[in-house]
Amino acid sequence: MGLGLDAYLEDSPYGRVLRNNGRHILIQVATIVEKLPETFKSEFPGVDWVAIGRMRNLIAHHYDKVNDRLVYSALATRIPELSATLGLRH
Repeated sequence: MGLGLDAYLEDSPYGRVLRNNGRHILIQVATIVEKLPETFKSEFPGVDWVAIGRMRNLIAHHYDKVNDRLVYSALATRIPELSATLGLRH
């Protein structure tokens, strides 16, 4: 995320690599979230666990409709917020 939105959205091979990697990260996060026990998830009612899964499904199955600005925002803002909420280091 340190390279910024412009680099992420750049219409170049490098920009495409960044976007593909970003999408892959969100898919990995959602896959992990999917495997978390409900008892764990219930300890964090402020986390929209369903939305995380929906984002994964959109990226994995409807990749032609993915809004790359939203993906970038999720990577830059939502993932760090989730990490902080769960008490994880990032």
